[in-house]
Formats: sequence, structure tokens, C-alpha cells
Amino acid sequence: MTDNDKVVHHRYLTTAEVAAYLRMKERKIYDLVRQGLIPSTKVTGKLLFPRDSIDLWVMNHLEGDQAPPHAIPPVLAGSQDPLLDWAIREAGADLAFLCNGSGDGVRRLLRDEAMVAGLHVIDHGTGHYNDPTHLGLSGMRDLVIIHWARRTQGLLVQPGNPHGIRDLQDLASSPVRVAHRQREAGADALFRSLLEHRGIVPERLNFTPYASLSEDDLALSIREGDADTGLAVEAAARRHGLDFIPLHEEVFDLAMRRRVYFESPLQRLLAFARGERLRQRADAMGGYDLSALAEVRFNA
Repeated sequence: MTDNDKVVHHRYLTTAEVAAYLRMKERKIYDLVRQGLIPSTKVTGKLLFPRDSIDLWVMNHLEGDQAPPHAIPPVLAGSQDPLLDWAIREAGADLAFLCNGSGDGVRRLLRDEAMVAGLHVIDHGTGHYNDPTHLGLSGMRDLVIIHWARRTQGLLVQPGNPHGIRDLQDLASSPVRVAHRQREAGADALFRSLLEHRGIVPERLNFTPYASLSEDDLALSIREGDADTGLAVEAAARRHGLDFIPLHEEVFDLAMRRRVYFESPLQRLLAFARGERLRQRADAMGGYDLSALAEVRFNA
């Protein structure tokens, strides 16, 4: 096995390793870094190169993906994530939020109305998350899906859990009011999948008359007494002072075109996300597993 064969197994490459991997001189690598042309990060003063990012960089240059006919607006569409919202602001990533559910995010991504779509859509049949074919994104030949986090989803209840809710079965056997998300939201797809696996018919539940359009809206409806429970992430429960009953661990990913990965908003976000502050914030919010953050899950 050559040295070049060995480095491809490392998640982060040194300058010497990335030079060997790309068959370039180290001096050329430093030039590319100085010009901001190659993805890199600096840890305790040492340059490191995420291998997944280098692979994407190579494919982007060799394949020559077609640029869209107009500039893609710097918008994050799709599903909301509290940690992602915070990270974008802290990183100065200059992305506007237009989070109306995973389904809406997919449509805006296909129409080049958003740079990035946050997705957490489960395939009822396989139990897998964010499969491009299931999402209707298989036709995007330059689609890239980057992992953000695993998140704990569960039932939010009022402090002290006055209705004694323990599991989804309690929602069908008592008249508690259940807050719910819009049908295009990944949380709604997950909720219906969890009900189906427990043999619960959704019509047996006492849903509130109007859908909550975000995690915060759902949490507030419970906090303010308009609903008794609903499915959302643990971070939303903590942020609004609610109790939480964990039910399921899900996958939250970021979908984009390959060229967008190298745009300034995404590079700022990912550079910030690799730092310790994000992990400290995730621990404080609760319900996050960042062990695979920024890994490339799909590269068309």
C-alpha cells in the first residue's frame, strides 16, 4: 500500500497528505489556501483539509457542473433546526431563513430558489432518512447531501406532565389535545410513521385545528395551553421550559448543489461547525449527536 492509498482513510488530511493525495506540490497547496480556492480549516495553527471536502472540490472542477441560469439566493429553506439557526447567525454565514418544512425545501432547491435545504424525511418503508429518490431529488446530477446532526425527537408536555403522558398510546386513549406540524414537514412524516408502527390510527387523536409551522410554534402552543402535547426535538422543549419524553433518534441533513458547497455562506458555516463552540451549544440545547457532522452522505 502506498502513502497515497493510506491518506484516503483519514477524515482530515495534513498539507503534505493532501498534496500527495492530489499529486501536487505542497507549495501549490499553500497557494490555493491563500487564494481561498481549496477547502481547509485551521486547528491550533495547523492547516487541516477535510477529505470529503477535497473529494467534492476535485469533482466540482473535473466534472464541470453547469452553473444555474441565475444566481441562487442565499437562503436556507426546508426544515428548521434550533442548533443550525444559531450556528448560521454565529458564523456570519449570511443565509436567510425560509423554513416551511422539508417538502417546501425540496421544491425550492429544485427551482434554485434556495442554496440549502434542511431535511429530516423518513421513508416509511425502509426507515431510512433523506434518500434522494424518496425525496424526488434523484434527477439532480450535482446533488450533495451533508450530514448535520442526529437529533432526539419526542413528545413535548407541560411542566410536570399534568396529563401523565408516557407514550404515543396515551394520545389515543385520552382526550389530550395534540399539536401537529404541516403535512410537508419532516416532523409530520415521522409522527405518522411512529403512529403506524404502534398501530395507532391518526383519526383517533384529538389534533388541534391548525398546524404549527415550526418547532417553536408547536412548543409555544403547548406552553401557552393551546395544546397538551406534540412531537418536536428535545432542544425545542428545553428552550421553552417544557418537559420532554424521548421517542426516536432521527437524521438531519443539508442538501445543496455541489457548487453551492464551495460558496462563502456554506464554507463559513462548516468552518464554524467544526469548532468547540458548536459542541458546547449542542450540549446545552440537548438531544444532539454531532459525531458525524459535515460528513458527505450523498454525492451524485
